[in-house]
Amino acid sequence: MKTTTVLFDLDGTLLPMNQDEFVKAYFGSLAKKLAPHGYDPDKLIPVIWTGTKEMIKNSGEKTNEAAFWTKFCEIFGERAIDDEPLFARFYEEDFDKVQAVCGFSEKSAEIIHFLKEKGVNIALATNPIFPSIATKKRIRWAGLAPEDFAFFTTYENAHYSKPNLKYYKEVLNNLGVTAEECLMVGNDVDDDMVAENLGMKVFLLTDCLINKSGKDISAYPQGDMNELLNYLKANV
Repeated sequence: MKTTTVLFDLDGTLLPMNQDEFVKAYFGSLAKKLAPHGYDPDKLIPVIWTGTKEMIKNSGEKTNEAAFWTKFCEIFGERAIDDEPLFARFYEEDFDKVQAVCGFSEKSAEIIHFLKEKGVNIALATNPIFPSIATKKRIRWAGLAPEDFAFFTTYENAHYSKPNLKYYKEVLNNLGVTAEECLMVGNDVDDDMVAENLGMKVFLLTDCLINKSGKDISAYPQGDMNELLNYLKANV
């Protein structure tokens, strides 16, 4: 079936990064922002990890946003929800500083421009563990605009996370397309290549490859950004 839609991961794909360095900078900056408001960094960071795990295992009964804040308030108390504006202010005022640990590839914009010229639908299937404001900022760090995508996932609009296949089904439902007409491009073997199980075509980007399970990746179409562009020109 003809490929009508290309789904892209963001972190480590359109936005080059070392994930460990990014997480360290991100959590460090957030903890610094919240410390004056009574949040001990030694407790806050583990709780954010715990909240993130709640989003990863979310079963669809609530949004990822609700899953995170339910767990956060379970640990810090119900009044902690009143501090949600502090997090919003962090993303507005301080999150851009984290861009310094990320890379940049001009190929990202070139690839998106090529697909738009071809009339291909483009969606951003980034793991929805960030609020919309943080996702939009990371899109811009990659030299792109939120408007480049027909749809992108955030913790406000998603009820599942990668690698849950229901996450991908939810994306497909939002786009109104079938798995067979989609190509998923990502750098994480476990989180992104799992889309193949739904019938999607996949491409493994190797520039910032993540293969925590040590899986055999030889069967996947793969390569760097140049090879991805060539693959798209030949197959879309």
